Amino acid sequence: MGKLFGTDGVRGIANTELTGELAYNLGRAGAYVLTKEKAHAPKILVGMDTRISGDMLESALVSGMCSVGAHVVLAGVIPTPAVAYLVRKYNFDAGVVISASHNPMEYNGIKFFNSNGYKLRDELENEIEDILLNRIDELPQPTGAGVGTKSISDDAIEDYIQFLTKSTNVNLKGIKVALDCANGASYKAAPISILNLGASMCIIHNEPDGTNINANCGSTHIEGLKKFVVENGADIGFAFDGDADRCLAVDEKGNLIDGDKILAICGNYMKEKGMLKNDTIVGTVMTNLGFNIMAKEKGINVEQTNVGDRYVLERMIEKDYNLGGEQSGHIIFLDHNTTGDGILTAIQMLTVLKESGKKASELASVMTQMPQVLVNARVDNAKKNTYMEVAEIKKAIDDLSAKFKDEGRVLIRTSGTEPLIRVMIEGKDIDLIRSEAERLAKFIEDTL
Repeated sequence: MGKLFGTDGVRGIANTELTGELAYNLGRAGAYVLTKEKAHAPKILVGMDTRISGDMLESALVSGMCSVGAHVVLAGVIPTPAVAYLVRKYNFDAGVVISASHNPMEYNGIKFFNSNGYKLRDELENEIEDILLNRIDELPQPTGAGVGTKSISDDAIEDYIQFLTKSTNVNLKGIKVALDCANGASYKAAPISILNLGASMCIIHNEPDGTNINANCGSTHIEGLKKFVVENGADIGFAFDGDADRCLAVDEKGNLIDGDKILAICGNYMKEKGMLKNDTIVGTVMTNLGFNIMAKEKGINVEQTNVGDRYVLERMIEKDYNLGGEQSGHIIFLDHNTTGDGILTAIQMLTVLKESGKKASELASVMTQMPQVLVNARVDNAKKNTYMEVAEIKKAIDDLSAKFKDEGRVLIRTSGTEPLIRVMIEGKDIDLIRSEAERLAKFIEDTL
């Protein structure tokens, strides 16, 4: 068996790759590692999205946790960021979410949070993996009164909704909001919390049946929301993914407001209010160049990390920043929550919309996105991480970088899961950057 943990927990096709047996052992190993230093019997919160495989995996996971003496509280169907928040509110020792986020319904996943509501560091994931693969029989097996128990939380979703509604002091009366809940975990919390704040609403993809999560809907299929906003005369629309840790927006004209623009809108608002810590926003290497140009004009500093919300969060904690995120819609408001929170993001955007008195399209015009082209070069997997050691490739990349130095940029990345080298170019002339990206990608393919 290869490495289990990816960039966001353990994930695979439910019942073949992510089996009940694997979930049981993950429950045992995870509960032990996260709570082994506690002097009391550990308490762990478990939530899940709307996938049909969630019940099967929940049963197996909980059995594993109880087998090492943990007391498990089930939150039911609830967004991932709700678990991150409620672990802290309830003073639990850990939290677990059963979800495959934006992936199709046949996939599922298991991800852990520590007692502070943060995703696990690599070292802890490695320890869980080592125990599961090599030392599972060494774990304690309490008997009698030492065996763990399971209970159900009746208040989890209501407590999370209350948290969301308290994240702003602004009444949203007069704003019409369109929502695409991806038939996922946001289907209760998103409409209730936004209605509680006074907005009117129209909703699509809010009837989960276990098999329709992310199916041509949500943040990975934004086209439906674009049309829905215009048809219903909404002031703004929001689309979530399956577990509601990401959010993309659509303005009143049906134009996409991606994660970069959301960061720009909220960051400028927070700076004007004196709320943006160290006048800094954390993005990634994929953050659009137009964002950096906007930030410089507005007196905002930008720090960039590797792609992945966990790396954004690490930088925010390390340097005491309170806003960061990705193009994909993972936006972290660290004053409120410890992970990307799609519904919270929507509420913060609505706060800016109401207080500014502007249309969503006006707010989005704060930054002009540079055209961006991404072309994949398919190479031998064994060579993808050493391409810069090939003199001809290094020279070609350096020459192209120099060509776009003043009016764009060149970014080369390797895929973490496929035999690909990704060539991304930003610049003003879309035809030029496309041809140059295709030319470089072909050169890399031919050379390797």
